[in-house]
Amino acid sequence: MIKVAIVGGTGYTGVELLRLLSTHPQAEVTAITSRSLNGTPVAELFPSLRGHSQLSFCSPDLEQLADCDVVFFATPHGVAQAQVPALIERGVRVIDLSADFRLKDIPTWEQWYGQAHAAPELAQSAVYGLPEVNREQIANAQLIACPGCYPTAIQLGWIPLLEKGLVEPGELIASAASGISGAGRQGKTDLIMAENSDNFRAYSAAGHRHLPEIEQGLRRVQATESSPAQVTFVPHLLPMIRGIHATLFARSVGKVDADELQQIFENRYKNEPFVDVMPAGSHPQTRTVRGTNMCRISVLQPLERDTVLVLSAIDNLAKGASAQAIQNMNIMFGLTETLGLDSPALLP
Repeated sequence: MIKVAIVGGTGYTGVELLRLLSTHPQAEVTAITSRSLNGTPVAELFPSLRGHSQLSFCSPDLEQLADCDVVFFATPHGVAQAQVPALIERGVRVIDLSADFRLKDIPTWEQWYGQAHAAPELAQSAVYGLPEVNREQIANAQLIACPGCYPTAIQLGWIPLLEKGLVEPGELIASAASGISGAGRQGKTDLIMAENSDNFRAYSAAGHRHLPEIEQGLRRVQATESSPAQVTFVPHLLPMIRGIHATLFARSVGKVDADELQQIFENRYKNEPFVDVMPAGSHPQTRTVRGTNMCRISVLQPLERDTVLVLSAIDNLAKGASAQAIQNMNIMFGLTETLGLDSPALLP
């Protein structure tokens, strides 16, 4: 059994990790930390885990964490970079769900997150945990930077097009909408359901923290670097709890028809267990991926013009965070990649 610890287990990604790991046949959570809830039973805070977790929250302890095979960080940005170096020195494998190690350009990270980076050298050595691109590197990594939710949905939608140079990389537009859980488990007035029910709105349209991560990932897969990928990204808030739907627009280079596009996507993802390229003309829905590690994608060419339209749907807490983190763990430890992650979506 893989001994697992979770640092920061009181948020939505933390409890999602616990939910998924509670039925994982090869992993056992031995510690889950929270300074403010030290000694509180996990099942008291999360009654959904009654009968599935006998743990109590504990304060972070280096020796206890270092005794584990892998440590997940489900913490706000800035926390992991302060604690991870000591674990790396002791040979522990780390999967960070925050943004601390995703960006290689440290000044850019500091600009978007408003603080000095405490471990820039680890950011350089961290492997970006998007299995559909970096599976081989993930297998040998000690530190994984798990992708963000919006970046996962958006990159998976555009990767097949950019790898083959089929669209103009400098004219990419992403309109994406997330459920309220994407903002985390926090008591802000503008995030409560009473403020968002029967409402739909954009936010951070002038610039969102996930934008540099999206562009960094897309530029890595481009067929040519002559014109680096540049994205106009507008996120929206949906009046629901879980899910992301990304509508992606790109202008085609040269002549390509809808049948060719469909075949390109099917070929690119035919061996990917968690990317479902839907039949031509389909429109993926967030409810078909709820609680799963699946990304469902459709590619269309409206009116046979030069716009390529990609629709991408994921669960922001699952493929966009905790389930993808466990997919990374499975790869790191040589397990079957789908282990503990093959349950179908919750419906209705």
